[in-house]
Amino acid sequence: MTRAAVLGAGSWGTAFAQVLADAGTEVVLWGRRAELVEAVNADHRNEQYLPGHTLPESLRATADAAEACRGADVVVLAVPSQTLRDNLVEWAPLIPADATVVSLMKGIELGSGLRMSQVVSQAAGIDPERVAVLSGPNLAREIVQRQPSASVVACTDAARADAVAEACDAPYFRPYTSSDVLGAEVGGAVKNVVALAVGMAQGMGYGDNTSAMLITRGLAEITRLGTALGADPTTFLGLAGAGDLVATCSSSLSRNHQVGTRLGQGESLEEVLASQSQVAEGVKSCRSIQALAEQHGIPMPIVQAVVGVVHEGVSVEETAHRLMARVRKAERY
Repeated sequence: MTRAAVLGAGSWGTAFAQVLADAGTEVVLWGRRAELVEAVNADHRNEQYLPGHTLPESLRATADAAEACRGADVVVLAVPSQTLRDNLVEWAPLIPADATVVSLMKGIELGSGLRMSQVVSQAAGIDPERVAVLSGPNLAREIVQRQPSASVVACTDAARADAVAEACDAPYFRPYTSSDVLGAEVGGAVKNVVALAVGMAQGMGYGDNTSAMLITRGLAEITRLGTALGADPTTFLGLAGAGDLVATCSSSLSRNHQVGTRLGQGESLEEVLASQSQVAEGVKSCRSIQALAEQHGIPMPIVQAVVGVVHEGVSVEETAHRLMARVRKAERY
């Protein structure tokens, strides 16, 4: 039997731990807080992140990362993207020498501009072929309710991708495999920023035409950046591209969509973030994505607009005007 450790007991880490358990994988969930760990073990609940939901009895939790990682074939990382490097200082020595490391994070590191798989390789000294990423429409609340869902396991080592896919192949969770790690990560990171923009538009009272425009042109920005970096353009037509983008931009369960909506309704970023216990990755990653695009000469007006609102004090009304006033051109991807 495959043994997996999931490091990070937030909503998505806990949901994916359930998927692994339901797929027949022996799984240990690491959480930093002792009371959360005790509740998972005693009551099979994680009320802070997934209130009202009962987890599988086979899912065990621990506050000891070394215990979680001991003997693991698969080590899953499920922490906020901007904290990953610091966490790996503690975790790197604990990861078994041949374990596949799976990233659930969807972000670009501030300062370095590195994707999460690159941070894992650099900070933990792990061969890139041992690093897989899982991406797709991953709304944790729907997944723990065992609603049908699918995702992509991307790894340059096909055998490792297959092994991870087998470990999470639950009756309601269908994993596909890919070798395009770069494309899966670019799609997962940039869609969060587009979801902020869609949320802002909806918060301002704009309707479905506006949302469809932003989603479609957002996909164009994702594709431009991804292909410039070397990704397979067909990746962005699949689950890790369009699928993840549509879910995150359309669902009220999406934290990035929630933040964008509240900004569009006139709240300040400080007010929004002060009332949220979970991270909206696009808020921080938008700056590193913009820097990456500028470095490669890739126009990303939606990303630029989000950076303006979130970090530069531009009003959502002015942002909408700037986007609509851009010079006309032919539609090309």
